[in-house]
Amino acid sequence: MGRGRVQMKRIENPVHRQVTFCKRRAGLLKKAKELSVLCDAEIGVVIFSAHGKLYELATKGTMQELIERYGKYTGGPPADEPMVEPMQDAKKEIEMLKQEIEILQKGLRYMFGGGCEYMSLNELLVLEKHLEIWINHIRSTKMDIMFQEIQMLRNKEGIMKAANKCLHETIEENISNTDFTTMTTNMMHPLTIANNIF
Repeated sequence: MGRGRVQMKRIENPVHRQVTFCKRRAGLLKKAKELSVLCDAEIGVVIFSAHGKLYELATKGTMQELIERYGKYTGGPPADEPMVEPMQDAKKEIEMLKQEIEILQKGLRYMFGGGCEYMSLNELLVLEKHLEIWINHIRSTKMDIMFQEIQMLRNKEGIMKAANKCLHETIEENISNTDFTTMTTNMMHPLTIANNIF
């Protein structure tokens, strides 16, 4: 039984979407590495997940070197120009992460009743978003573990079927080699049953 053709549209179930993303991302990165080794190509892959997590692969050198090389080919700005923006972006990102950590810590205290803190609507929305991400991650991990256990049980079933078949063949072989008609007993007296038992 073959797999049906996958319809190319957004997967509605968030758990299935996350599982598909993890599996296909791993497959894409594996294919990129194989193409690089087989064809001696320099490949750079950048993937941003739906939650904004970055996954990248540079098969030769670093991603920065690949980006600089790409910039030279496309006529982008030279790499040796001083960059002021990344520092400002980094500071903004640090501030955002600090605020996010503070909201999450406040949310944990709020959920576990560790304080009588009031949470604003925005803080609750951020907490809800993170809880959904964590739940999706937990469900994805649970699905992976369940798939592995199912595969392990299928492997055991195959081994047991093979062992069962082998035992059946051995039994049939032993039955065909045994000749019940020529069996004789070395008993001196025939088997008798005393009448007084019945």
